[in-house]
Amino acid sequence: MEINVQRFSVTSSRSFESVIAAIDAAVGHPDMSAFSKAIAAAPTWADTEAVIQRMLGRSGFMEFIRFDLGAVLRKESGRAGPKNVRVVIGNPLVMKEMAKHVPDTGSYAPVSVLIDERADGVHLSYDTMASLLAPYGNAKALEVARDLDAKIEKLLTEAAHS
Repeated sequence: MEINVQRFSVTSSRSFESVIAAIDAAVGHPDMSAFSKAIAAAPTWADTEAVIQRMLGRSGFMEFIRFDLGAVLRKESGRAGPKNVRVVIGNPLVMKEMAKHVPDTGSYAPVSVLIDERADGVHLSYDTMASLLAPYGNAKALEVARDLDAKIEKLLTEAAHS
């Protein structure tokens, strides 16, 4: 199967640190080990949903992991830049809804957001879920994916321009 990916990208004139702070303020930051244990210990679906809801930030997303790619780049160059961070964010309830219809969703969700500093500003980019799931031809999964894309795009646009 061939997948053509569409990338959403917005450029900010704000500082890299301000953009990262805006993302951090909008998403939840659970201790992932404690989160996994709480999910495993939840006796019912309602309890599982409650655990997830407690971990989400005001955007409806939580951070799963963060990779500071810029730290490695700076080690090689010995300079202060570039700044480049990949943040993996999502909502397990949304991921579940897509995976019910397209199991391969697990290859794409949670989503990766790249925040990187360039000469023309700070770029916030992400590969849209709808483009990743389109080849599977499932209308229900695509509906959820489009809603997810709109929420991620809103989060990135607000972080870029707040």
